[in-house]
Amino acid sequence: MRVVVTGATGNIGTNTVRALAADPAVTAITGLARRAPDPNTSLDDHGKVEWAEADVTDTDLVPLLRGADVVVHLAWLFQPTHRPAVTWDTNAVGSARVFDAAARAGVGALVYASSIGAYSPGPKDRAVDETWPTHGWPGAAYSREKAYVERLLDAFEAAHPGCRVVRIRPGFIFERRSAAQQRRLFAGPLLPGRLARPGLIPAVPDLAGLRLQALHSADAGEAFRLATVGEARGAFNIAADPVLDAAELADLLDARTVRVPVGGVRAALAAAWALHLVPASPGLLDLALRVPLMDVSRAREVLGWTPRHTARDAIAEFLEGLRTGAGRGTPPLSPRAGGRGRAREFATGVGRRP
Repeated sequence: MRVVVTGATGNIGTNTVRALAADPAVTAITGLARRAPDPNTSLDDHGKVEWAEADVTDTDLVPLLRGADVVVHLAWLFQPTHRPAVTWDTNAVGSARVFDAAARAGVGALVYASSIGAYSPGPKDRAVDETWPTHGWPGAAYSREKAYVERLLDAFEAAHPGCRVVRIRPGFIFERRSAAQQRRLFAGPLLPGRLARPGLIPAVPDLAGLRLQALHSADAGEAFRLATVGEARGAFNIAADPVLDAAELADLLDARTVRVPVGGVRAALAAAWALHLVPASPGLLDLALRVPLMDVSRAREVLGWTPRHTARDAIAEFLEGLRTGAGRGTPPLSPRAGGRGRAREFATGVGRRP
């Protein structure tokens, strides 16, 4: 089996490549990324990976996908939040180009990384399954784009019934080696990672309604492997227990919780974002407060997926990675992306560049 993975150098991509490479059924992997990793970077790929630099917005993808049995589409931009046309071009238009190229190349299966963020707001008293509407939350570009790509896939499936389509809808994905990238994407250069140590932060803000479903990056990679080599079709929610709230995070940091008003936190975030002090837009907070809890039983029963790490394990690893400045030797995950670390983040404008 030959597999092509877009966005292969990111948090999910590196773990998906690693899981696929360890599977005897997978004989060759083509990893696509805007910037290929250094040849000396070890990704535990068992010599099965060939890298190609490609941008889903303008590269001719058909030759790269031709001959593939499965395409795993992971390429996605979270930034720049101040230039939504840039993320739309990669995430919406780029996804359409990947799907079109897969059809033209005669690919037999397409596995796509959707998200909990694609879901419409849901009930607070129960978890929802994969039939819950995926219209997103219109106030967040990330959610709008994920919902739009779900509609693209609806049209793709109708037009190409012979192609097996799988949509993986993960919760929030963390691990130690994703810490540098996720700090850059969401917190920005002003967050001192050393503070993520038990006992140093006295209190954790408790926002009414904020609950997170998370999982470890390696478990996400395993879900994509199962979707690739198996025969499953359709959508699958993936997340690990327990559901995380302020109390869980406070326990990890040996801190207490303090209830704070959502409006005040949102106003502070909006001001910091407008001043280019943080890259995360206030729309992402709005989205986090509205996403439903996901029922993951279908992934266990149909896909055969069981996470090896708890959500708490994933967050604990991430916090340890923040403290130590951990990353990985690919351009997106490098602790010093661009070679100049946090100075480069300030110089290029927080939230203004991919």
